[in-house]
Amino acid sequence: MTKPERVVLIGVAGDSGCGKSTFLRRLIDLFGEDLMTVICLDDYHSLDRKQRKETSITALDPRANNFDLMYEQIKALKEGQAVDKPIYNHETGLIDPAERIEPNHIIVVEGLHPLYDERVRALLDFSVYFDISDEVKIAWKIQRDMAERGHRYEDVLAQINSRKPDFEKFIEPQREFADVVLQVLPTNLIKDDTERKVLRVRMLQREGKEGFNPAYLFDEGSTIQWTPCGRKLTCSYPGMQMYYGSDVYYGRYVSVLEVDGQFDNLEEIIYIENHLSNTSTKYIGEMTHLLLQHREYPGSNNGTGLFQVLTGLKMRSVYEQLTAKEAKLVVQV
Repeated sequence: MTKPERVVLIGVAGDSGCGKSTFLRRLIDLFGEDLMTVICLDDYHSLDRKQRKETSITALDPRANNFDLMYEQIKALKEGQAVDKPIYNHETGLIDPAERIEPNHIIVVEGLHPLYDERVRALLDFSVYFDISDEVKIAWKIQRDMAERGHRYEDVLAQINSRKPDFEKFIEPQREFADVVLQVLPTNLIKDDTERKVLRVRMLQREGKEGFNPAYLFDEGSTIQWTPCGRKLTCSYPGMQMYYGSDVYYGRYVSVLEVDGQFDNLEEIIYIENHLSNTSTKYIGEMTHLLLQHREYPGSNNGTGLFQVLTGLKMRSVYEQLTAKEAKLVVQV
């Protein structure tokens, strides 16, 4: 592998079980495994599982993590130097001997705290935060833990509630610093919905960031409400609504795209794609192609998959701009 002229650093933040792993698989589709190295920030736990239990400090608490080492190593990688990164073993709950990590063209730092430490934050070239509403998070976790792991409903709920104070204190505030926030919310199309099978997904895109032009629907800067169901898009109950407009989020302007409802036929997403602009695709239908490549991924049939793909395309665009700029500087020197 050729040594990168410029290491591009991407941050992927959010709670466990919120879709980060699926998104990382989508990024591999775009960049390829050779160009991209993923660092899980759990590796910077300073307390192992036993120590956390003894001290009653959760993994979400900054005191359980070594931010100084995290910053030093990520900075070194960005500057093109190899590091010996620790490994947190999720099976044993222990901290294993370090592994050698070489700098790569794209380094993704993912986990609970990529945007927590301002030193690490300043190194990132692009970032996304996965923001799953409580109602959806509980439904997903109950579904997963009860169906796949045989847990009782009361225990699942107790575990969620025990994490909540630290989540609200240390993880959630990181939303403010992300370039893209992907919100997954209960649908507005079904009154008193409790199943959470139909979702409303919003993509909040920071305005005014250099090299990042938010995607929009129909007419940039307008406020659009669109019901795309009909001859060109198959929609079963409860149908589909799309929205585009501007909003203020943590005191900054953001462009908002929203999909409420689900796609019955993924091939028809080309119809939606044709009405979106600034998608950073290389050819007509690339978004649809990327979704169809892995229709088995969770969220492929709703706004989650669509906006994960769109966020990935935006990251690719930023990467290409930064590396082209670097190549130009090298030529000039």
